[in-house]
Amino acid sequence: MFSGIIKGVGRVLEQAHLGDDRRLTIGFADVLLSEVRPGDSISVNGVCLTAVACDAERFSADVSLETLSKTTLGDLQVGDGVNLENALRMGGSLDGHLVTGHVDGVGRVESLVESARSVVLRIRTEEALAPYIARKGAVTVDGVSLTVNDVGNTNFQVNIIPHTREITVIAGYRPGTTVNIEVDIIARYVERLARCGYEAAEINLELLKSHGYTSQE
Repeated sequence: MFSGIIKGVGRVLEQAHLGDDRRLTIGFADVLLSEVRPGDSISVNGVCLTAVACDAERFSADVSLETLSKTTLGDLQVGDGVNLENALRMGGSLDGHLVTGHVDGVGRVESLVESARSVVLRIRTEEALAPYIARKGAVTVDGVSLTVNDVGNTNFQVNIIPHTREITVIAGYRPGTTVNIEVDIIARYVERLARCGYEAAEINLELLKSHGYTSQE
């Protein structure tokens, strides 16, 4: 589990093709990651990968055919930058929102518009993801926790502050850039409740508490 607060940008150093899978080696010498050990989960552009080998400046992770085909990791080339984040630790701060690292789909940057010191980013998504993205809700773009400012049928808009642009791969976005999208985990569970036969009017605070989704009294 992650928070969507990126620690910095690493670089793809090597790619090894292992049958239909791939092993990525990523350098993180300039990224403030905590110590990386074999078996650790690391978010790479929003995709949860497991470190299989590492040292103080790099780690390697295997990427399955499924992940290569369903995310932008299949398009990575040696030298490309990637957003990196360690997995959350018990007792640590949660400054973004709960992110699983399980990408729901790939979006495409439609536009970037300067707005004061920030950039307004509009992203087109797959139509199937539209119901899970709500105005003022949370969304993850390439592993970055963002708040949705506006939403359409197949696109949404987020505001990128200067700090976020400086320390993530968003600095290199252009119209047409493809990005990994993960919707808010709560949206998935609300949909599941609805599919189990609950009407919208029945999905209330008491129901969510009874299923362990909130502890609010």
